[in-house]
Amino acid sequence: MKTFDVVTTIGLGYIGLPTATLIAKSGIHVNGIDVNPKVVDAVNKGQIIIVEPDLDVLVKQVVEEKMLSAHLEPIRAEVYTIAVPTPFKGNHEPDISYVLAATNSIIPILEEGDLLVIESTSPVGTTEQVRDTIYSKRPELEEKLFIAYCPERVLPGNILYELKHNDRVIGGIDEESTQKACEFFRCFVQGELYKTNSRTAEMCKLVENSSRDVQIAFANELSIICDKAGINVWELIELANKHPRVNILTPGCGVGGHCIAVDPYFIVSEYPLESQIIGKAREINNYKAFWCVEKIKNAKLQYRLKYGNDPKIALMGMAFKPNIDDLRESPAKYIAQKVMQAEQNGMMVVEPNIAEHNIFKLTNYQEAFDRADIVVYLVAHDEFLKLPKVNDKLILDFCGISKRQVLIGVEYKKKSPIST
Repeated sequence: MKTFDVVTTIGLGYIGLPTATLIAKSGIHVNGIDVNPKVVDAVNKGQIIIVEPDLDVLVKQVVEEKMLSAHLEPIRAEVYTIAVPTPFKGNHEPDISYVLAATNSIIPILEEGDLLVIESTSPVGTTEQVRDTIYSKRPELEEKLFIAYCPERVLPGNILYELKHNDRVIGGIDEESTQKACEFFRCFVQGELYKTNSRTAEMCKLVENSSRDVQIAFANELSIICDKAGINVWELIELANKHPRVNILTPGCGVGGHCIAVDPYFIVSEYPLESQIIGKAREINNYKAFWCVEKIKNAKLQYRLKYGNDPKIALMGMAFKPNIDDLRESPAKYIAQKVMQAEQNGMMVVEPNIAEHNIFKLTNYQEAFDRADIVVYLVAHDEFLKLPKVNDKLILDFCGISKRQVLIGVEYKKKSPIST
């Protein structure tokens, strides 16, 4: 097996830094590149500025062993990996400008025989576009580089384990590139490596997350139907899942994160007529967050009509999923913003996984719970599971924490908890 000595990883975020750290742990020196000086400085001190279990310990170890160092500009290596963001533009078209910028940054230092692997989620054809960009500026390298696409498949909160043990799909611009990339990933990945071409690998990543988005949309739509029908959606799903071939997911307040809330648009924007279900699922999941906003506003209004004053409301959670600090595309954050646009008096925002926020003043979760007349569960953080199920507060449960009987409307006579 080919051995590799030096790797340059561009992007030290939620995927790039854990990946760079695992590569370094395998005995390959890694140059981590990021445009954020704070990130570079933190890594070189053996520290991290994101929340991910065990990552801080491993980063500290490989930095002290001088196997990982961080820089603002690309460093010459034999393998280059790109793990930068690929957001979408205002019209939901994919934005690959970061990928192209990363590519352009290494073009001057590329040499014959180098391997370039794109890990950023990308629309179909991106790897070929990167290839063409390189060869247009360095024609002497044409057909002398190995270029491949290999998307990550990880769950925040368990990234290190999944990067190492999950199966990977690897697609090169040619068979030689695919093989070269497989040799590289075999150095630190224990899961199976499945070979294909770059376009199929790109679509595979998009399809995986689009499939999950569709499944979540079914659960979210079902929760809205059950609310109107007076049915406890949590009990219904539990019973329906007793069927041996049914597995309905848990509804939430929408869909967020850097993958599921974004990747389907990469397909819809390119194939708008063909992607009917995928597009509709995106609409449903976006609507669920709006629906939650209206439920909170209505609860607040009914409280005011009943008691003659505004309630204190605790908005519990802003991350896009439980027990992480990642707020990217978070429906909970969107809900908090929309609710507080109307009025901030009496509103408390809770997110136990971050110390501060540049927009919201954060309140300790126990303090917010104790003070609140209405508790709105947006994210099922572990801390919230420890809170009591009391009858002197109105509970709006959008993420299945209380899993109590759904009550249609808002009844304040007994201040009974409701779930939606």
